[in-house]
Amino acid sequence: MSGKADAKASKKDKKGKGGESKPKKGGAKTKGAFVGKTAEEPRLPGHESQMERKPKWEPRYPGSGRLKDKVAIVTGADSGIGRAVAVLFAREGANVCISYLEEHDDAEETRKACEKEGAQAFVIAGDLGDKAHCERVVAETIDRFGRLDVLVNNAGEQHPDEDITDITVEQLQRTFQTNIYSMFYMVQAARPHLKRGAAIVNCTSVTMYKGAKILLDYSATKGAITAFTRSLSESLIEDGIRVNAVAPGPIWTPLNPCGGQPKEKIPTFGQDTPMGRPGEPNEVAPSFLFLACEDASYMSGQVLHPNGGTIVNG
Repeated sequence: MSGKADAKASKKDKKGKGGESKPKKGGAKTKGAFVGKTAEEPRLPGHESQMERKPKWEPRYPGSGRLKDKVAIVTGADSGIGRAVAVLFAREGANVCISYLEEHDDAEETRKACEKEGAQAFVIAGDLGDKAHCERVVAETIDRFGRLDVLVNNAGEQHPDEDITDITVEQLQRTFQTNIYSMFYMVQAARPHLKRGAAIVNCTSVTMYKGAKILLDYSATKGAITAFTRSLSESLIEDGIRVNAVAPGPIWTPLNPCGGQPKEKIPTFGQDTPMGRPGEPNEVAPSFLFLACEDASYMSGQVLHPNGGTIVNG
């Protein structure tokens, strides 16, 4: 018996009749503790509609049908990078599920923009740190569209702290829950519906490569996301499912002015890049499109770096 067959046999041994998981010792199956929103930065994740200088999210070129008849879920799609990705996917022919936390006005703007491109789109609000909600997002997408071709895990949060001792247990758990646990939950829910040719694109960050002294917990989650991307690619490649990631640099989205960066750093945000400015969401979205469509058919386990010219390894 091969190693893979041994592993399958071992899994079968842990199942009861009908394929149900046997309870763990000491009682029923355990559930992870859910951490609700903290009071660290009450304005997060922020409303794009309330920003004085609006991010540029509109696609910059005509569509060419690269996602024609495909169905995509984009998390964190109410604003910023997520909105730019959702609308670009719509322009390229995809129908889109717009997953977001609670910024209903922003999400409606994204939906209208997708529909203006000729796509079908719907919005669904909720916390992706809740596994049951992730299952609802996927189930509703399948109910509406009957298939799932592309999963974009973009939702995230960050909380700046000058010292590691300032990071509370709740904040640490919440940041990991939103940024990386949610990716596990979304992929677990999506996996039965992803067929050969499907693609998963995760959002990591330049902070995974160069570090960020005031974003210790956030940058740690981004390191986890990169490792997750590479390992998931190894896991799914034989089934014809590609898994890649995008590592943006400093991008002008609601996340930063609404608490993701110290207030005093906002006027110079992004100026430390070689290009001397922050990027715009519509400068990042094409990387997600490339990895989601057949143009990247020979790429998996890779990371693209729209970061303003910062040189990183990997």
